[in-house]
Amino acid sequence: MTDLVPLRRALISVSDKTGLVELGRALAARGVELLSTGGTARSLREAGLGVIDVADVTGFPEMMDGRVKTLHPMVHGGLLALRDNPAHVAAMESHGIGAIDLLVVNLYPFEETVAAGGDYAECIENIDIGGPAMIRAAAKNHAFVNVVVDTADYAPLLAELEVQGGATTLAFRQALAQRAYARTAAYDAAVSNWMAGALGETAPRRRAFAGTLAQTLRYGENPHQRAAFYVDGSDRPGVATATQWQGKELSYNNINDTDAAFELVSEFLPADGPACAIIKHANPCGVARGASLEEAYRRAFDCDRTSAFGGIVALNMKLDAPTARAICEIFTEVVIAPAADDAAKEIFAAKKNLRLLTAGGLANPAAPGLAFRQVSGGFLVQDRDNGRLTRDALKVVTKRPPSEAEIADMLFAWTVAKHVKSNAIVYVRDGATVGVGAGQMSRVDSTRIAARKAQDMAEVLGLAAPLTRGSVVASDAFFPFPDGLLTTAEAGATAVIQPGGSMRDDEVIAAADEAGLAMVFTGMRHFLH
Repeated sequence: MTDLVPLRRALISVSDKTGLVELGRALAARGVELLSTGGTARSLREAGLGVIDVADVTGFPEMMDGRVKTLHPMVHGGLLALRDNPAHVAAMESHGIGAIDLLVVNLYPFEETVAAGGDYAECIENIDIGGPAMIRAAAKNHAFVNVVVDTADYAPLLAELEVQGGATTLAFRQALAQRAYARTAAYDAAVSNWMAGALGETAPRRRAFAGTLAQTLRYGENPHQRAAFYVDGSDRPGVATATQWQGKELSYNNINDTDAAFELVSEFLPADGPACAIIKHANPCGVARGASLEEAYRRAFDCDRTSAFGGIVALNMKLDAPTARAICEIFTEVVIAPAADDAAKEIFAAKKNLRLLTAGGLANPAAPGLAFRQVSGGFLVQDRDNGRLTRDALKVVTKRPPSEAEIADMLFAWTVAKHVKSNAIVYVRDGATVGVGAGQMSRVDSTRIAARKAQDMAEVLGLAAPLTRGSVVASDAFFPFPDGLLTTAEAGATAVIQPGGSMRDDEVIAAADEAGLAMVFTGMRHFLH
C-alpha cells in the first residue's frame, strides 16, 4: 500500500455543521478542491468558499427530496478506484471520473430523531442511505482515501496535513477507516433496534449494541485487566451523563458501583423527601430517608458503618453543605447527586481524592429499556427491571394484617431489595435499612448475615438491642421453606414482604401466623445477579 497520499479533492456532506466552515477554509487554503451537496454546499458558499455541486459532477440533480444525490458512479468510482491499478485508472480516464481523496460525512441525525420522540415516518426519513454507502466505500479504499465521520477528527486531520505537507500517512487513514466502520455499525444498530421496538419484536434474529468511547480506564476490575468506558448516547441521567467536578479519574469499579448507587436512589422521588443510598461493591450497605439530606445520610451510614468506608454515596436531591460535611467525616470514593450547591463543592474541594458527580436529574426507574450481559459465546438481553409496586398490589396472606407503619416500611424495603444481589434480604425500620444480606447461596444465610450486621451495629451505636427489633423484612424471592422466615422473626422482625409462589407457601404462611408476623405477597420477584 502507498504510505503518503496527497490530498487534492474532497467531498463534504454533513448534517452536523459544527466546524464545517473552519474545515472548508483550511482545506481550500491548501488548494483542495471542494465538492459538496445541499445545505453543506450552501454553508460553504455563504462563507465565501468555492464549491462544486455534486450534481454538476454526476450530471444528475438531487431528486426525491434529497434521497438520491450521491449514489452515482462519478462519486463511488472516485472513492473506490485503486490508484495503483492500471485498469482502474483507465476506467476513470475513460469515464471522466475524478479521484476523491477525502470524504467528510456525518449521517442524518437518526438517533437524535428517535430520542426526540419522532414518529415512525419521521424516523424512517432520517435513515441515511447515501452517507453510509460513501463511508463504507471510502473506508474500504483507505489505501488512498481519507474518511472523516466525526467532527472531533477535523483537527487531527488538519494537523496531519500540516505535518505531512498536505498528505496523510497510511496509518492515519487506517485509523480513520476503523472509526468510520464503527460509526456505520453503530448507526445500523440504532436503526435495527429502533425498528425492532417499533414492530414489537422482543427477540429479533440479530441484535447489535454500540457505544462511543467516553474514557479509557487505568484497568478493569483488577490491575491485569484492560478496560474502557463506552456510552450509548441515551439521555438517562447517571454516571454516563454526569459532570465530574473534582477528584481523580473514575475507575472501572467506581463506575459500576456509582451506577448501582444512582439507580437505587433514583427510586425515591424528591417530592417524598430526602433519601440516601450508600453502595459497596454494587450492593447497598445503607439506604434511608430523612427529614433532611444530612439526616438521610447519617441514617443510611448507621446501617453498616464498616462497609460504608470507601463506598459510594448517592443522593436524590441537591447536595448541601451540612450533608457534605457529614460525608467528609469518613473516606468516601464517589458522591453523586442531581446537583450540588457551591458551599458543598467548596467543602469537598479539600478532599482531593473524593469524586463529586452531578447528574442533572434522577433516572426514571419506571422507564423501559434493555439490559444485557455477556456470557461465553454470546450475551443475554432482557428488559430493564422497571417493576413497580403500589400499596394496592399487596396481598395480605396472614391472620394479622400489617399496620400502616409496617406497610410503609415494607414498600421501602421492597424497593431496596430490588437493588440487592440475590439472595436478598433487607430489614427496614422507620424508613431506613437496619440490616442487608446480599448475594448468598442460601436465603437463610442472607437473613442471618443481615441480622448479624444489625447486632454489630447495635454495639457500635451503644444500643440495648439491634434495630431489627420491630423491623420489617423484604425478600426478593419467595421463602422456599419456613426456616428463613423464622430466622427473621428471631431477629425481631414483625412483618414480611415477599413475592410468594413457593410450593410450600401454606407452610410458610402457617409459620408466620404462629410467630405472630404479618406477611404480604407481591406476586413480583426482583432477582438481581
